[in-house]
Amino acid sequence: MVPTDQVDAPLPPAPSSLGEKNAGSHLETQIVRRRRHPILIEEPQTPPSRIRYLLGHLWDTIRKPNKERKFVRRLDTMLLTYSMLSFVIKTIDSGNISNAYVSGMKEDLDLHDQERNLFNTFFDIGCFIGCVPSLYVLHHVRPSIWLPLCELIWSSLLMAMAYAKTAQQICVFRFFIGLVQAVAYPGFAMILGSWYVPEELAKRLCLYDGSYTIAHMLSGSMQAAVYRTMNGLLGMAGWRWLFIIEGAMSVPVALWGVFAIPDSPQDTRAAWLTPDMRFYGMMRMEEVGRKPRKKLTWRRVKGWMCTWRPYGYLLPFVMFTVSSTYNYFNLWLKSLGTFSVEQINLIPTAGNALGLISAYVLAAFSDHTLRRCPYLLIAIFFRFVSSVLLSIWNIPYGLKFFAFFLPMAGEPTWALLTTWVQEVFQDDAELRAFLPALGSGVGYAFKSWFPLLVFPTYEAPIYKWGYKVTTAIIVAEFFAVLWFSHMVKWEVRKNKVILNDFGLPVAFNDDDDCLKMLRATIHKKDESEEHIAADTTTTVVTESESLALADLAHNAAKEDL
Repeated sequence: MVPTDQVDAPLPPAPSSLGEKNAGSHLETQIVRRRRHPILIEEPQTPPSRIRYLLGHLWDTIRKPNKERKFVRRLDTMLLTYSMLSFVIKTIDSGNISNAYVSGMKEDLDLHDQERNLFNTFFDIGCFIGCVPSLYVLHHVRPSIWLPLCELIWSSLLMAMAYAKTAQQICVFRFFIGLVQAVAYPGFAMILGSWYVPEELAKRLCLYDGSYTIAHMLSGSMQAAVYRTMNGLLGMAGWRWLFIIEGAMSVPVALWGVFAIPDSPQDTRAAWLTPDMRFYGMMRMEEVGRKPRKKLTWRRVKGWMCTWRPYGYLLPFVMFTVSSTYNYFNLWLKSLGTFSVEQINLIPTAGNALGLISAYVLAAFSDHTLRRCPYLLIAIFFRFVSSVLLSIWNIPYGLKFFAFFLPMAGEPTWALLTTWVQEVFQDDAELRAFLPALGSGVGYAFKSWFPLLVFPTYEAPIYKWGYKVTTAIIVAEFFAVLWFSHMVKWEVRKNKVILNDFGLPVAFNDDDDCLKMLRATIHKKDESEEHIAADTTTTVVTESESLALADLAHNAAKEDL
């Protein structure tokens, strides 16, 4: 056992919603410090300069100790960079249908009425069907194989879609593209959540999710450039060339994924991680209490569905999905009749830039304070203001532009909620992956019919009920997030869960047989050990027990290896 003088210095405070005590409540949650593994302990170093300290608020690796900085930078260079690039390609490939529609597809294929919505509906149906099965495959096939393979398949389908002659053929291609793309978001959320600690995770997940906005910026610019330079080349319309070019771009990215994706810390084979780094990454996850993967069975899935957890996540996640209004911006621009095709594709990119900035700022504050709920509510507020203004509609011209841009400042909602889930449900690795997949699937299911009902194409750009309905949904989002926060605290108090230094659960309670056996062993060895001060409201773990718990977890991890 490592001597007690090697217990780590105090970690950053844990003011997260898990570690808070309700004022006036007789219920408390015990927070214990856990011993760090020797590989995580570094020699004292010269305090960072003032400039480095300030820059560290912008990007955490700047002021980390040498070993941890080197490790996290390598993760950022390989895993984060690839995941962002892959999500950019995925979003461009799946979302270019709107750009194509306003860039000649409507006229070339003689489209009318609801075809534009139907293209998105068939894509959403494919995603809904593919989410959970693809995630099941992901637990039996390495992510470094399954994710790139799916990317190669959808790239091929996208290039083939360039030769579609009818709306029906477009619908078929869109369905199968959605089917194989379904695994991307939950898959990368699971992988990122398996490598980054709480003070790092929100920024990375928001940057990953923010790749969505980068993709839309590039998509609009690419469509404008292709339409200007390639429209009519070799007898093909510009929107068809867009499908071919974007599909071809995806192939090398998919091949890079085989090398860049490190799988999980417990079974990684990444060539860019040394053996020491692999063990270091595993110990980092053990320190924060994030459990490794176990066998995924349908029995476990049924068990999850009998708890509040899936519904607490689904409710806000699905409402975030259906309440987005930014996709209708270019339809309003086109209806004005004052902008060219190139301008219609370029103007919305300013909103995407706003979304990227907002995502990073909110995530940086969230990581610095280790709080998720307040910044999630701020993002929802941006969406609320936008939806209210658009529901009024008859507002000044400049204010309407502002109303269409503003919802992009609320884009971090998905990433902040997913970060929160990766932490508060860290006792179950499969559940952390299952929930984003389930949320995406159910969200896509609602998106498959919701726009047809409240945003019919023939009403564009003035919708009778669309923005009024989204305003009501956004109000419900606010209360859904508060309910999720309440249920997390309730579960911690009810189960008397022990929290670590980060304010995150390590999933022991008074009824845990392992803890009882550990206590009995320690008390036999040392009769003078302080007995457990257990009552109906508080769980207390002694220093010796805390150290022994760390030893047990370390030994179990070595056996798994």
